[in-house]
Amino acid sequence: MKELKRAVESDYPEEFVSACGEFEKRLGYTFRDRIYLYIALTHSSYTNENHTRVFYECNERQEFLGDSVLAIAVSQQLFLHLEKNPEGDLTKARARIVCEDALFDYARAIGLGEFILLGHGEENTDGRNRKSILADAFEAVIAAIYLDGGMEPAERFVLRSAWSMLEKAEKGELSRDYKSLLQQLVQNSKGDRLEYETVCEKGPDHDKTFVMRVTLNGNTVGTGEGRTKREAEQKAAHEALKLFGEEKD
Repeated sequence: MKELKRAVESDYPEEFVSACGEFEKRLGYTFRDRIYLYIALTHSSYTNENHTRVFYECNERQEFLGDSVLAIAVSQQLFLHLEKNPEGDLTKARARIVCEDALFDYARAIGLGEFILLGHGEENTDGRNRKSILADAFEAVIAAIYLDGGMEPAERFVLRSAWSMLEKAEKGELSRDYKSLLQQLVQNSKGDRLEYETVCEKGPDHDKTFVMRVTLNGNTVGTGEGRTKREAEQKAAHEALKLFGEEKD
């Protein structure tokens, strides 16, 4: 079987190529060789459905590399700014900052899902909003920047994306999971029902602010605002714990 030639820019859909120009603005980085970006945004489902003319490399290999670049950038930042913390604290903080849930939030903050090339199956099953797809693509984008421009711009992108989580780590806030603490408190009373609800979303897709509330048996006990739903939920849970006298300002 004849090996297919690798796709070049002219092989990609025109709309996709054009949209990548807008995506570069959101990344704050202009590629010298955009093929790295195209690969980062190509899901395996697209590769599998489009293999008769050219080979569209999917983002899995770049995801592998991006995972390491992300870990190095975050580890170095924690090492330099948490000088008095032992290894265990640094490890826990890094795990929270680079976990799939966090990567999903970073990806949503830049509207990454709008730009991914998906196969029809994934497109029809809301793949653009699937946590695993967005988290993997985010790591692949980190690798794309690294391959194109080196560690410095890749690190800048990582630190800008994760600044809120890193700031919490420096304040020691990542060690306190307010949602878990609130859940544990509520579990002491049988029959109580704790729920989180979206109050509103403000701003464009790539720069949203979320307002969440937490209710106990239908009554609002806390509200919070943040760049991601997770951050807003944590703040709402913190407010609830203060209401119950379990936390101080």
